[in-house]
Amino acid sequence: MFTKTRFAKLRYKRHLPLFALALFTISTPSFLQAQSPTTATGGPSSFSARLMNIEAATSEVFRYTTTLHNGSGKTGIYELQADLPPGWMITYRVEGSQVTSLSLDAGKSQDISIEINAPAGTKPDKYKIPVKATAAAETLLLSLEAVVKGTYAVELTTPTGRLSDEVTAGSSKDIHLIVKNTGSLPLKDIDLSSQLPTNWECTFDPSKISALEPGKTAEVNAKLRIPDKTIAGDYISTFTVRNTNSNAQVVFRVVVTTSVLSGWVGILVILLAIGLVYYLVRKYGRR
Repeated sequence: MFTKTRFAKLRYKRHLPLFALALFTISTPSFLQAQSPTTATGGPSSFSARLMNIEAATSEVFRYTTTLHNGSGKTGIYELQADLPPGWMITYRVEGSQVTSLSLDAGKSQDISIEINAPAGTKPDKYKIPVKATAAAETLLLSLEAVVKGTYAVELTTPTGRLSDEVTAGSSKDIHLIVKNTGSLPLKDIDLSSQLPTNWECTFDPSKISALEPGKTAEVNAKLRIPDKTIAGDYISTFTVRNTNSNAQVVFRVVVTTSVLSGWVGILVILLAIGLVYYLVRKYGRR
């Protein structure tokens, strides 16, 4: 015959293993527990973009970061296609490599970088770019938008259009240049530079243009300094204007001549040499 005390002890012994198992589960360190996979494996197939709408100038690249997810039960080979306006170009990149299709295991996702280029002269507007990833059993659609806000363009020339001039060796020459904003967007922080023959020097006034509105021009004076004893002939100097959005350059032909004084000095040296030879022949020629 069991007493109440003995019956309670038997119940305690019977449930002790379950109690110990529960205590072990609660106190087990996290590194002993099962880890969840890093790649999403659930949900239906999808084709999405972090930014659907991107605004840029015509000369810039529209870059979209997209993700393709295979939610089907088997590996799929997805072909990438886009419906582009005439003249536009598109590039798909996976881990830096250019692709047109990719194989994606069941339940896996893959980031795809999409680069779109608009042709020069594209009118400012909003353009829809439908992109699709097509596999054997499904077609995933992604609608991107490219907002063309205008163009960056700059032109460098001279007031008369003449790109050549003469200069005397050992002197300086002022060359007047015209910088024109031929785009539809403002240009900022325009730098000027030159590529010259050896030992030549050039300074610009002004040396930098802080801002230039569309359709506006700025005058720049390039002062060339030609070293002494420069051999007469044709020389090429290249002038460049540049900012972060656009650049232009012009090739200027410089004809170097010698000064009149240098010419007379050369003639005098020649005459002196001839006279010295004549004197020596007269004096020693008969011996």
